[in-house]
Amino acid sequence: MEDLWSIAVVLLQVWFSVMIGFIMIPAMFGLSLGVTSVYIQILVKILEWATLRIERGHRERSTLPVPAPLPFGLIQREGGSMEQEMGELRRYRTQSISRGEFALSDSFYFYIKGLESIVDDQVTQRFSSEELVSWNLLTRTNHNFHYISLRLTIIWGLGVIIRYCVLFPLRITLAIIGLTWLVIGTTLVGFLPNNRLKNWLSELVHLMCYRICARGLSATIQYHNKENKPQKGGICVANHTSPIDIVILANDGCYAMVGQSHGGLMGVIQRSMVRSCPHVWFERSEMRDRNAVTSRLRAHVAAKTNLPILIFPEGTCINNTSVMMFKKGSFEIGGTIYPVAIKYDPRFGDAFWNSAKYNMVNYLLRMMTSWAIVVNVWYLPPMTRREGEDAAQFANRVKSAIAHQGGLLDMAWDGSLKRAKVKEEFKEQQQKMYSSMVMGKKDSAYCCFT
Repeated sequence: MEDLWSIAVVLLQVWFSVMIGFIMIPAMFGLSLGVTSVYIQILVKILEWATLRIERGHRERSTLPVPAPLPFGLIQREGGSMEQEMGELRRYRTQSISRGEFALSDSFYFYIKGLESIVDDQVTQRFSSEELVSWNLLTRTNHNFHYISLRLTIIWGLGVIIRYCVLFPLRITLAIIGLTWLVIGTTLVGFLPNNRLKNWLSELVHLMCYRICARGLSATIQYHNKENKPQKGGICVANHTSPIDIVILANDGCYAMVGQSHGGLMGVIQRSMVRSCPHVWFERSEMRDRNAVTSRLRAHVAAKTNLPILIFPEGTCINNTSVMMFKKGSFEIGGTIYPVAIKYDPRFGDAFWNSAKYNMVNYLLRMMTSWAIVVNVWYLPPMTRREGEDAAQFANRVKSAIAHQGGLLDMAWDGSLKRAKVKEEFKEQQQKMYSSMVMGKKDSAYCCFT
């Protein structure tokens, strides 16, 4: 029995020695030994072989081609305004239409939009996992996959053993070490007087901890256009797919976090972090007071020595295919906006957090048992509010730039529709828009009707 304990102790020592020497220390200083990149290359080869094998299996079983999922839904929408689309419907009438006249064909516009929403709901599908073209050898697959061959099943079984018995223990250990070091390190730094040394040590501790946590996810991150990185005294805004977006961005620089104060373990982490760095945590009652939130954020931005604030204006996680409406509050603060586009590679793991389906523990379990997290991050040129541009217009301009750079679908819908019904004011807005067209109060509405 003593011999077994001795062997277990030796194996544990070897495990921690390898982990600390080959993973943790290089990660703390932003170095890489190239093991992860080789691992990703091997994965790519295996997934390519699996894809070809699945396609060949489908051809052998059926002469009918397997339809690939459409990137933007079942229906191809024109994307024009109400005036333009109604103008197209009115154009087919033989009689000329005077300005402000009601046309029965206008009703078809609303019929079309209603049927499109029933058949292909653009909002709801943004809150479900992105459908893959082919199987990625994970538990979640695309709907077209069925049993193909014994070899493919064996490889999937080997993958389960590797992911759950080798990668998962390693990743959970790194995550625990990273979070523990974050709490201890930031708490110790918090006892120092406010000076440059404290700021430097705080940034160093944050970077080290986030990099260890990123290695705990086998994250491979490619940063583009680093000359546009967010600067101190600015506001960094990004599209939001996952809670680990913070870890992904903080691997390349430190940010001041904004959010609601929590209790439990999360509260311990928040309180330790704020001792060493001016993060902005709000109580639940304060979050409802927009003026209080705006005032505190404005004060943070006014101090040009403070770290850039990191904000996700969508307010909820979207499934890595789209960017939904940005809340205008982040753009009323003032200062320079630094847009960032984040795009995950879904072949190696589904980074989207469907909070309506999975709690945080289940989500992190799925992340740590996936193949890897592969992501591209683009820093866009800084943007400021133009003269005569209101906060909502500025937010839409920034959102469009992020969507274009990340290859994401730019959507005008509010992400809060994930849990709430459409606001009455949105319905009234459509009614007023059509009313102004019919009553002739909007001259520009008739340019396409003549």
